[in-house]
Amino acid sequence: MNEDRSRSDRPVRTLTETDETRDHWYDRVLVRLGLKPRESIRHDLEDALEEAVEDTDFSPQERAMLKNVLSFHRIRVEDVMVPRADIVAVASETNLGELLSLFRTAGHSRLPVYGETLDDPKGMVHIRDFLDFIAMRADSGATEAGAGDETRPPSLGQIDLSMTLAEANILRPVLFVPRSMPAIDLLVRMQATRTHMALVIDEYGGTDGLVSIEDLVEMVVGDIEDEHDEDEGVTIAAAADGTYIADARASLDEVKETLGVDLTEEEGAEDIDTIGGFIATLAGRVPSRSEVIVGPAGLEFEVLDADPRRVKKLRIHRRTPATSEVEISEGRPLAPRSQSAAAE
Repeated sequence: MNEDRSRSDRPVRTLTETDETRDHWYDRVLVRLGLKPRESIRHDLEDALEEAVEDTDFSPQERAMLKNVLSFHRIRVEDVMVPRADIVAVASETNLGELLSLFRTAGHSRLPVYGETLDDPKGMVHIRDFLDFIAMRADSGATEAGAGDETRPPSLGQIDLSMTLAEANILRPVLFVPRSMPAIDLLVRMQATRTHMALVIDEYGGTDGLVSIEDLVEMVVGDIEDEHDEDEGVTIAAAADGTYIADARASLDEVKETLGVDLTEEEGAEDIDTIGGFIATLAGRVPSRSEVIVGPAGLEFEVLDADPRRVKKLRIHRRTPATSEVEISEGRPLAPRSQSAAAE
């Protein structure tokens, strides 16, 4: 699901016999002897899970889940939410035929419903309510056609698919929460209200993102995929020509792991999570398709797909010192900070 989170298949970090390990052992002895105050039970549990113990009752998967549970109190809604640009929503004036097609392609059982824009939320539509409405209309049409003499099967031909979603009156309420709300508080609220979808609202009342109860549960147990989820594969993959094809939503940590370049230390990258956001900050705007942005550490970012709001897909080139020297010796100027690929 959503973006770079704590997963159950993440490798469990172990500690070797270092000074840090000995210090933890020494601190625990002092705590047990009453010579040092206990920090917290949570801290003790986290320390115990970090230790490399051969004879243990916990599997690596159990360790990972327990660590996720202990760190869940530090997670905020903004760490879990689906960003606004990725929300699949439907207008209240959409007819039932279009809604049927959207449910087929969206891959979600719940869709937020809005009025004129996404900043005017009306609620959500659940596929179960939609099918129940369709079935009731089909049953009522069969009853009228049978004239009470015989039972006929449901007739889908009696359903008016031109009816709008607002007219069908099958909307359910959603929760509205701020970005800063603790994720565990939202989970408790969802359980209490039996509402599995929340819209994240910014300080001006606009829609900033979306959180489902599945997003919250995945923070503990890892990805939950069913038979309808498509395998999106890796977000950064090496190409045959030595370049890298990347989804713009790939995190800067993934870029560091794959390319060995830490972009988080660059100026202005403190509050940026994705490579797409980094490129937009680097260019000072949203780059257009086929544009090339020259980045730090000898990297060039070629935009393969984008819309007016965001970068979607890109190709990462490495500019080696040898390549730069050849370009200078042949009299070719080095690429500017932002250039069009068509102008090269």
